[in-house]
Amino acid sequence: MAGPGSQRRASRGASALLAAALLYAALGAVVRSEQQIPLSVVKLWASAFGGEIKSIAAKYSGSQLLQKKYKEYEKDVAIEEIDGLQLVKKLAKNMEEMFHKKSEAVRRLVEAAEEAHLKHEFDADLQYEYFNAVLINERDKDGNFLELGKEFILAPNDHFNNLPVNISLSDVQVPTNMYNKDPAIVNGVYWSESLNKVFVDNFDRDPSLIWQYFGSAKGFFRQYPGIKWEPDENGVIAFDCRNRKWYIQAATSPKDVVILVDVSGSMKGLRLTIAKQTVSSILDTLGDDDFFNIIAYNEELHYVEPCLNGTLVQADRTNKEHFREHLDKLFAKGIGMLDIALNEAFNILSDFNHTGQGSVCSQAIMLITDGAVDTYDTIFAKYNWPDRKVRIFTYLIGREAAFADNLKWMACANKGFFTQISTLADVQENVMEYLHVLSRPKVIDQEHDVVWTEAYIDSTYEEGKKRRKPNYSSVDLSEVEWEDRDDVLRNAMVNRKTGKFSMEVKKTVDKGKRVLVMTNDYYYTDIKGTPFSLGVALSRGHGKYFFRGNVTIEEGLHDLEHPDVSLADEWSYCNTDLHPEHRHLSQLEAIKLYLKGKEPLLQCDKELIQEVLFDAVVSAPIEAYWTSLALNKSENSDKGVEVAFLGTRTGLSRINLFVGAEQLTNQDFLKAGDKENIFNADHFPLWYRRAAEQIPGSFVYSIPFSTGIVNKSNVVTASTSIQLLDERKSPVVAAVGIQMKLEFFQRKFWTASRQCASLDGKCSISCDDETVNCYLIDNNGFILVSEDYTQTGDFFGEVEGAVMNKLLTMGSFKRITLYDYQAMCRANKDSSDSASGLLDPYHAFLAAVKWIMTELVLFLVEFNLCSWWHSDMTATAQKLKQTLEPCDTEYPAFVSERTIKETSGNIACEDCSKSFVIQQIPSSNLFMVVVDSSCLCESVTPITMAPIEIRYIESLKCERLKAQKIRRRPESCHGFHPEENARECGGAPSLQAKMVLVVFPLLLMLFSR
Repeated sequence: MAGPGSQRRASRGASALLAAALLYAALGAVVRSEQQIPLSVVKLWASAFGGEIKSIAAKYSGSQLLQKKYKEYEKDVAIEEIDGLQLVKKLAKNMEEMFHKKSEAVRRLVEAAEEAHLKHEFDADLQYEYFNAVLINERDKDGNFLELGKEFILAPNDHFNNLPVNISLSDVQVPTNMYNKDPAIVNGVYWSESLNKVFVDNFDRDPSLIWQYFGSAKGFFRQYPGIKWEPDENGVIAFDCRNRKWYIQAATSPKDVVILVDVSGSMKGLRLTIAKQTVSSILDTLGDDDFFNIIAYNEELHYVEPCLNGTLVQADRTNKEHFREHLDKLFAKGIGMLDIALNEAFNILSDFNHTGQGSVCSQAIMLITDGAVDTYDTIFAKYNWPDRKVRIFTYLIGREAAFADNLKWMACANKGFFTQISTLADVQENVMEYLHVLSRPKVIDQEHDVVWTEAYIDSTYEEGKKRRKPNYSSVDLSEVEWEDRDDVLRNAMVNRKTGKFSMEVKKTVDKGKRVLVMTNDYYYTDIKGTPFSLGVALSRGHGKYFFRGNVTIEEGLHDLEHPDVSLADEWSYCNTDLHPEHRHLSQLEAIKLYLKGKEPLLQCDKELIQEVLFDAVVSAPIEAYWTSLALNKSENSDKGVEVAFLGTRTGLSRINLFVGAEQLTNQDFLKAGDKENIFNADHFPLWYRRAAEQIPGSFVYSIPFSTGIVNKSNVVTASTSIQLLDERKSPVVAAVGIQMKLEFFQRKFWTASRQCASLDGKCSISCDDETVNCYLIDNNGFILVSEDYTQTGDFFGEVEGAVMNKLLTMGSFKRITLYDYQAMCRANKDSSDSASGLLDPYHAFLAAVKWIMTELVLFLVEFNLCSWWHSDMTATAQKLKQTLEPCDTEYPAFVSERTIKETSGNIACEDCSKSFVIQQIPSSNLFMVVVDSSCLCESVTPITMAPIEIRYIESLKCERLKAQKIRRRPESCHGFHPEENARECGGAPSLQAKMVLVVFPLLLMLFSR
C-alpha cells in the first residue's frame, strides 16, 4: 500500500529546491537549521498502533484463551529440569544399538560375498545377461529391449525418497570408460548375484536401511534396491565406486603420500596433460585419514604449493582442491633429475612420520614420469631397504617403453606397482591399481573392519533429474559452532570424552537474514562400538525445562480426530519403518491405531504420545473459538486477517482459515514445501522459535523473505509464545499466531500515525508532511512499512544509512558478524580444463595431434617451437567463465538492544543536520522511526548485509593450510604383511596382480530413519 507521501512525491523535489534557494538567499548560511521531531508525538503514534495491532493479533490468534487453558491444567502438570548428561547418554545408547544393526548387515554381506567368490571359477568366455542400471527398460527403434537392458520393474517407494526402485532385485552400474561385457566384470557380476537374497533379508531384518551397495575392485557397482541410472548432459556416467570415500577408507589403511611429477622438457604437450590428470586421479583416491604433498621436478625441485615445503597436509576436500588449482601452473622445461626428487620425498616422509602428525601407518611415493635413466638402487638402499616401509608406485607416461624396465624394477623392489598410461582414457583405471596393492595386507590378515565414513552425498535430485553435487561434504564442528574459538567442544568430542560445555551462540534463521543470540549448554559422550561422538545442545531458559501433563486416552483420542489437527510427520512418534504394512501410515494415523490397540506390532514412544494427547485436549477449545470468529460476519469484514495457527512443543499443529483457501494471499504458508514454517526433523517452525525468544506476552511480527534477489511480500506474520509462568521456570509449551495482509497491516499504521494530542486537533507534525519520512522496522532492521512501498522488506541501513549508522553508534542496534565456512562464491575460471579430455574426444584428438607434431620438430628447434606451439595455440582456445567455488564469507546481522525503548538524535552531515526519533512499539519487536527528510546526508554510505568473501593474505593462507585440527586416527592399521607377493607389481601380463577378494571394504548402507 502506498503511504500518504506517495501523492506528494512528484512535487517534493521542486518545492524542496525552492525552499533551499530561499533559505540560502535569506540567510546566506551554509548549514541549515535542524528540524526537531517531537518525541511525545512519535510515542503517541507508537502507542496507538501497538495497542491496535496487538488487540488484533491476540484476538484472532486466541493467545489469551490458550494461555488460560494451560493455566487451568497447571496443577496437573509436573515441571522437570532436563538432565543433559542423562539425556545424551540415553540417546547414545539408542544410537549404539542402531549402528550395531547396520554393522551386522554389512557382515552378512561380507560373508555371503566371500563364500560366493570362493565357489566361483573364472570363465573368460562366460556370457551372462545382467541388469545394467543404465540400459534397463531401454528399447531399440524396433521396440526390442537392448542387450543388458531387459525389463526391470520399478515402482515409486516413499522409503527411498519416492524414487522408482525394485525392492526385490539389485542392478549393476558400470562406469562409462569401462566395457560392460569385459570378462572380469561379467564374472564378478555373475557370482555377486547371490547377494540379492542377502540384500532383501537385510532389509526385512532392519527396515530402516536405505541403500545397500557392493563395490567391486574391477569397477562395477551393485546397488540395492535396483534403480535406473541416467547419464549426464554429456552422455557420461563418471561415477566409479572405487573413487568414493567409503571404498577408499575401507579398502586401504591411512597413508602418507608424496607425489613426484616429472616436468622436464620431454614431458611437454600431451604427456604433461596426462601427468596432471594422473595426479588429479590420485588425489581422488585420498581420504581424510591420508596426508600428501606434490613435488614437480626437473633439474630443481618445485613444490606445487611452495609454502608447504618439507611437510604433508591432510587430504581433505579443501586441500585437494587447492592443489588441483596449482596443477595448471606446471609447465615443462629442462632436464629431469629424479635422484634429487627421491631424496627429498624420502626425507619428507621420514621427518613427517617422526612428528606423529600423519597417518603413522602406510607410506608411499607416487612417481609420474616418461622415463628413468637409472634404477636408483643406492637411494633405496639408503632410505628404504631392507624393511621397504615406503612403497613406490611408478606411472610411465606415453607409449614409449624404453625406460619401462627401470621404472618397473623400482616398483617391484619396493613393494609397489608399475603401470603405463598412454592416453587420458587410461588414467583412472591405471591409477586404481595401487589400491589393490595397499589392500593386500588386509586381505591376508582377513581383517573385516567396519569403516564408517562421515555424512556425504553423491547426487541430488532437482526437477526430477539427477544432478551431481560435487561440493557437498561433511562440515567440521568448528565451522558450525564457530564461536568456540579454542575448539574446546570439538576436541572433547573428537577425543570421545563425556562432559558439558557452555557458550553464547548466534543462530541464524530466516534464510540467514536474522540472528538469535542465546546461551547453549552442550552435553556430549561417545557412541560405543563406533568412531562417533554424540552431542546435545540445550538453550538456557525455556530449553532447560519440560513438563508432563496427564489426560485420559479417551479424551486425547477424541481431540486428535479433528480434521484441522496435524503432527510433525518427520518426527518419530511411532516407528513405521519396521513393518512394510505400516510404511504408508502418517504419524498421526499410526498414533491413532496404536492408542486403539489395533496394531500390536507398532512400536511407539509412549511418553511423547502422552504429551501429544495432553496438548490435543488443552488446545481443543481454540478450534471452537476460531470458528465463532469466522462465523461472525461483522468481525474481520475486510478480511485483513487470513490465517490463524497454533503449534505445541510436541509437534501438534492446528490451522484455521478466515478466508477461502483460494483467496489466501500466501498460498505456500504452512504447506509441506514451506520448510521454515513447519515442524521438521531438525527444527521447530521459524515463527515458533522467534516467539520463544521474545518477551512473554508480546508478539513478534515479520514479513517472509523470498529466495529471489528482490524480496517483496504481501503478508505479515505475528506470533507469540505460550508459557507456564511458574516462578523461575518458564517452559514454552506452545506458540500461536496469525498471518494478515500487508496492506491491512500498513493501513493500521498510517491511521495511528495521524493521531495527535492537541485539543484543537492540529498536529505539530504528521507522516503526511513533506519534511519527514516515517518507517516501521523490526528488531533486525527490516522495513515493514514505508512511504515508498518498494522499500518493504529492505534493510533499513540500505535506505537510511546515516540514521542506521547513528543507531549503531548509540547502541540502539548492534552489529553481529557471522561467518559461513561452507559458502559458494563466483569466480572467473579458465574454461580449458586439463581434465576435460576425459569427456571430450575432440579435445583428446587435437591434443594428440599437437603432441605428435611437437615430437617431430623437437630435435630440430630444441624447445622454442614446442613452447610456442603449446602456449600460443592453447591460449586461443581459452575462455573465462564464471563458476561457483567453495569459499569463506563473513556477513553482518543486526539486532536491537532490548533495554532501549526510545531515543532521538541529530546527525551532522556536510551541509545540514539530520534529526530522527526511534520509538519501540509496545508489546512487539517493532520500532517506529521518524526521520527528517529535508537533509539527505548523502555523504554517508548505505549499510548493507551483503556477504563479503574472506580473502586471506598469502602468509595466513599458508598457515591455514598447515594447520591441523586434533583428529583421531582409525584404530587399525594394515600397512604391510610378510606374506605379500612383491612380484605382483605390474608390467607384463604374467605379472598382473590376481583378482584379490576385496569385498569387505566395498559395502555401504545409508540410513536416515
